[in-house]
Amino acid sequence: MIIKSAEFVTSATKPAQYPPEGLAEIAFAGRSNVGKSSLINTLVHRKHLVKTSSTPGRTQLINFFDINSNLTLVDLPGFGYAKVPAAVRKKWGPMIETYLSTRTTLKGVVIIMDSRRLPREEEQNLIHWLAHFSIAAILVLTKTDKLSKTKVLKQQTAILQTLAVEKEDVILFSAKTRRGKDAVWDAILTLTDLKAV
Repeated sequence: MIIKSAEFVTSATKPAQYPPEGLAEIAFAGRSNVGKSSLINTLVHRKHLVKTSSTPGRTQLINFFDINSNLTLVDLPGFGYAKVPAAVRKKWGPMIETYLSTRTTLKGVVIIMDSRRLPREEEQNLIHWLAHFSIAAILVLTKTDKLSKTKVLKQQTAILQTLAVEKEDVILFSAKTRRGKDAVWDAILTLTDLKAV
């Protein structure tokens, strides 16, 4: 995918604040600190389009980004552990669910999981929830550069078993080595019917 432009559009907490529906949208969801921002930045060849942080829970809003004026990438708040007040965290579930269930331009969700950890209940619930609403999911395992090749294969097998999916259903990714970047773009382009250029 040739990136000609990548721009922040707006942040939102409710439908009235979403940008007008028009372009196809791909959302990104994952546990706090799983490498979501780094994945998006790698895809669009920008170091700081999406703010990255070592502190879990920094993304507290739904953030919309315009790519090449023909695709919108949507960064959702991370779920699970986050150093934010419980009251704020409680609002994330309904906020994310409202976006996912009402946005007609949403074509799919990239579910990001740390390759070093087994998926927990939140990830499995999200996958089942998306399937229930017939929303396509792209499963991506991040931070593969932090494991040996043998360990990556071992973890991949364990994760596939946990999620009850096939090997071809999961993309191995590393923001550092850019492994899997093209595979993620291929999956996104397939869902959005867009061309690579």
